[in-house]
Amino acid sequence: MHHTFLLILGLLFAVFILVMLAQRFRIAYPIFLVLSGLGISFIPGVSTLQVEPEVIFMIFLPPLLYEAAWYTSWNDFWKWKRPIALLAFGLVFFTSLVIAYVSDSMIPGFTLALGFLLGGIVSPPDAVAAATVLKGMRVPKRILTILEGESLVNDASSLIVFRFALAAVLTGAFSFQEAAGQFFIMAGMGVVVGLAGAHVFYVVHRFLPTTPAIDAALTVMTPYILFLAAEHFHFSGVMAVVSGGLFMSYRAHEVFQTGSTRLNMLGVWTTMIFVMNAFVFVIIGLKLPEIIAGLGEYSIGEAIKYALLISLITIVIRFLWVYPTAFVPRWLSARVRKDPSPGWKGPLVIGWAGMRGVVSLATALSIPLMMEDGTPFPHRNLIIFITFVVILITLVVQGLTLPLIIKLIKLEEIDDMIREEEQQVGIQLRLDTIALDFVHEKYADETDLEILDLYKEELKNKITNARMQLDSMECNETEWAELRRYQHVLLEIYSLQRKELFKLRREKYYSDEEIRKAELQLDLNELKITGSKHL
Repeated sequence: MHHTFLLILGLLFAVFILVMLAQRFRIAYPIFLVLSGLGISFIPGVSTLQVEPEVIFMIFLPPLLYEAAWYTSWNDFWKWKRPIALLAFGLVFFTSLVIAYVSDSMIPGFTLALGFLLGGIVSPPDAVAAATVLKGMRVPKRILTILEGESLVNDASSLIVFRFALAAVLTGAFSFQEAAGQFFIMAGMGVVVGLAGAHVFYVVHRFLPTTPAIDAALTVMTPYILFLAAEHFHFSGVMAVVSGGLFMSYRAHEVFQTGSTRLNMLGVWTTMIFVMNAFVFVIIGLKLPEIIAGLGEYSIGEAIKYALLISLITIVIRFLWVYPTAFVPRWLSARVRKDPSPGWKGPLVIGWAGMRGVVSLATALSIPLMMEDGTPFPHRNLIIFITFVVILITLVVQGLTLPLIIKLIKLEEIDDMIREEEQQVGIQLRLDTIALDFVHEKYADETDLEILDLYKEELKNKITNARMQLDSMECNETEWAELRRYQHVLLEIYSLQRKELFKLRREKYYSDEEIRKAELQLDLNELKITGSKHL
């Protein structure tokens, strides 16, 4: 136990160093961590950390899905529900079907049930990989929403395919009608369990006397309870977590009403999700020697050949599905044609963004060692090896080239979107206007309160400036460059002010508590410019 704990701490420290290196080289950290883990695994004398697949499913998957659901806009998700559903359900089934028949005909001794098992494992792209690769890039909102929505739901459909295929391999019996009916029951009841559980937590957060610390702890518990409750009744735990996360996110303004609560949750979830993501991706790389050692009757050459072919087919299938589903509905429906055409660039990015990740590896590792009659599970080691190669190729090759492709094709926004800066100014204008109206209406007689008069004047000035800024939003790239330069100057000023606060702390004239409050205000001012995407 002592040795394992030290190994985990050492691995986490190495992960943090590797993430900093990835940022230094401007490489998405999931890619860098997988390659680093791969390199570390071949160092003689390095101990291998054994992580059970159930641990990955139970500890890592629920919070990762919950956080992703929290930051998915329900309005955008519902607006683009058709392409999301076609990818999350249709593409998963199509990929599983093609992989099943190809592997059945290509790999000696493979059956159709084993093919569907492999297809269910390698069909879902990874949510974290695509989001990390695309972070900081100018990608149309429609594409980001579709990719995020797909990655939220496709784990559920792929795991259901995997379960039915596994049952067919173990029992030798399979009924398509029964499987189709069970699929809708598992997915639908998973949503019901998730919404029911989310309503319970909604009541707890809103009506009980919680503290910021309790609220943060409850949000950490929520995805685990939703997942376990659904799985207990043999429903989809993934759908429960996603539906519960979307509901809680939509009602967050009602249950988390204080700034201290939201900031506390921000710190807790930012750290937790970062550690989980980084740890999981380096584990993927560390697993290779163990997977190779378990190949058994297959040579490395044979295994690599099968794995490369399956990887290529997996990539091609996504393009064969994405382009028709992007345009055929437009030919058939006038309502769909009201949206701007995605062109060829959008489907190209969506097609190339199919990086696989931790869910695929954990699913493959969860295949049982033995059949019900005590014989070894057929082709288990080969399936795990193929899964690892598919993850490696899609994550590294597609992940490294996706930013380059986006730059080369000069991807631009195709929908009528309001600029972020204009939205920010418009929101602040509404907030300042309602504040000024409130002060005029309720405190009009407070003429002797000079500080309130100063606040009124400040609000009036802010409203005037905001309206002028909105009027000048129709500006050219030079003026936008000036705005960005202005924001850069503000960030430099905030940095200088932090240094001044440090000097004040050393002078010991002001209390540390008041200095921390001033520092927090600087942090909030900086967030207005830099933004944040963490729970």
